[in-house]
Amino acid sequence: MKMILLRKFRVLILMVFLIACSMHIMIDLLPKLERHSNSGCSCSHTPSEEPQSWGKQSWPNKHTLRILQDFSNEPSSNVSSLSLERIPVTGDKTQALRRLEHYGQRGDRKRQFIQDAAVTKNMPARSSRLSALYDHPLYKRSPPPLTDEDTLFNVNTDIRFDPKAADQEWNGEGNMDEFSPTGELTADTYPNWLRFHIGIHRYELYSRHNPVIDALLKDLVTQRITSVAMKSGGTQLKLIMTFQNYGQALFKPMKQTREQETPPDFFYFSDFERHNAEVAAFHLDRILDFRRVPPVAGRLVNMTKEIRDVTRDKKLWRTFFISPANNVCFYGECSYYCSTEHALCGKPDQIEGSLAAFLPDLALAKRKTWRNPWRRSYHKRKKAEWEVDPDYCEEVKQTPPYDSGTRLLDIMDMTVFDFLMGNMDRHHYETFEKFGNETFIIHLDNGRGFGKHSHDEKSILVPLSQCCRVRKSTHLRLQLLAKEEYKLSMLMAESLVRDRLSPILIQPHLDAMDRRVRQVLNVLAECIEKEGYSYVVEDDLQRDQGTDHAHTAPRQREARLVEVNISCLEVEACWIGLDFDIQRNDFTWADARDDVKDFCMDLGLDQKTWK
Repeated sequence: MKMILLRKFRVLILMVFLIACSMHIMIDLLPKLERHSNSGCSCSHTPSEEPQSWGKQSWPNKHTLRILQDFSNEPSSNVSSLSLERIPVTGDKTQALRRLEHYGQRGDRKRQFIQDAAVTKNMPARSSRLSALYDHPLYKRSPPPLTDEDTLFNVNTDIRFDPKAADQEWNGEGNMDEFSPTGELTADTYPNWLRFHIGIHRYELYSRHNPVIDALLKDLVTQRITSVAMKSGGTQLKLIMTFQNYGQALFKPMKQTREQETPPDFFYFSDFERHNAEVAAFHLDRILDFRRVPPVAGRLVNMTKEIRDVTRDKKLWRTFFISPANNVCFYGECSYYCSTEHALCGKPDQIEGSLAAFLPDLALAKRKTWRNPWRRSYHKRKKAEWEVDPDYCEEVKQTPPYDSGTRLLDIMDMTVFDFLMGNMDRHHYETFEKFGNETFIIHLDNGRGFGKHSHDEKSILVPLSQCCRVRKSTHLRLQLLAKEEYKLSMLMAESLVRDRLSPILIQPHLDAMDRRVRQVLNVLAECIEKEGYSYVVEDDLQRDQGTDHAHTAPRQREARLVEVNISCLEVEACWIGLDFDIQRNDFTWADARDDVKDFCMDLGLDQKTWK
């Protein structure tokens, strides 16, 4: 009798084990079956459906680990952060893009932000101010000839790129034809994010008229999101998004409306990071001709289909909930503002955000993190050394790498850039390690810009007023942007209207930039009056035109033409400076004419030219 009971017990245990295994297999297969069954459905979740289907959401299969480049602004940013695996591409590509367009159109109709009439008023009716700006001689200078040491990656164009070698899942379910019918890719047909990486060199992140940048901006808005994970570190929530072409971007969700200003009692280090500030910073950087901000685009994201359903980050997934207003919300994990009280909620599941294209993986292109000499104390009571020592810059000038090369001038450029945005949160910056100290500063993490349009934070300009140094190209460009026909606010309005989330900035922020340009020029005018033009303005416009004898004459003629045009601009700039003095009642027009004559003679221009 005991033996019979023992056998029955063993059979029962075996049946329970088999049932558990079957359920485990079904749970693993359920997401794939759901994706196949829903591949032709273009409808989105409705608020009434979300609470009922929430419990049916099953956890997808685990990832394989993949190293991602670090897009942080912290001292440890040179250490690669890890994110979870990439998901194979499923479904029809055309249908996926149509669904994204459908979400974008539906979101545009529901967005509460109304196109600012003043922004539209600033747009030129018949001609493009941006095109006229980029046709100016100041925007036609080309970088010096590049060697292998000047490019971040040395690409052999004879080598064919094999997607299968790059990733075994690349050929998943017929997406190979998206790149090449033959399956072999040349450098010209690489994905746009890879072409952007290949184009980085010692002097800039991308060339002035590189068509890849506009194509990459379009990819950031239209590419299907296949994987989402939280960005490690940082004070506020940021997401790493991977697309179907394996490009990646940093997503900063919307936390404030365009009209909300930073409260006056907020410390700069506790301010919100704004998604529209990231977008506007990219456009401002391009208009200033720095080209040191990675491409950023605004996107309307479906929180259910494009974040919750594709994430493999359990910590992120568990923070999703339905609000009392029946909207989808989540809050993630971070140092500040990651709680149910600061949750990010959709309407009902659509949310705005900025997508910044990733720089190359740190395993391929290491970056070095530097402490900003004019870093703020990040303390409620203490002040930094530069705030109490007026001669602080003299100490900086004697400290490597600021004692030689262009690094100090790069800091001055960054100072101007931050002041125009009102960004006080520049504690560190990064450079590509390959290029050593002779390279540009990468302008990362600009989310705390454009917080106040009614206040100009003069302390941001302290590096400029203490050091009294600036590039000649930067100085002339600022003077150009102060002119009515090249007004910065109008150029920004024209550039930003191309973004999917337009309007990016309200009119008071645009007007504030015009006001701040004049303040920067006033600081430089005071420096020139005190130290002299040759000491303050570093001439970076004279460059070696090369020794190729077959092209020497055309290059010399081109260089002479640019030199004459820039000299004429300097005369115009002199008039602008004199106009400031006249407005302050420091000058009369009679005095101004004599000063312009002396100025032109110092430049070596004859009487006919300055007249």
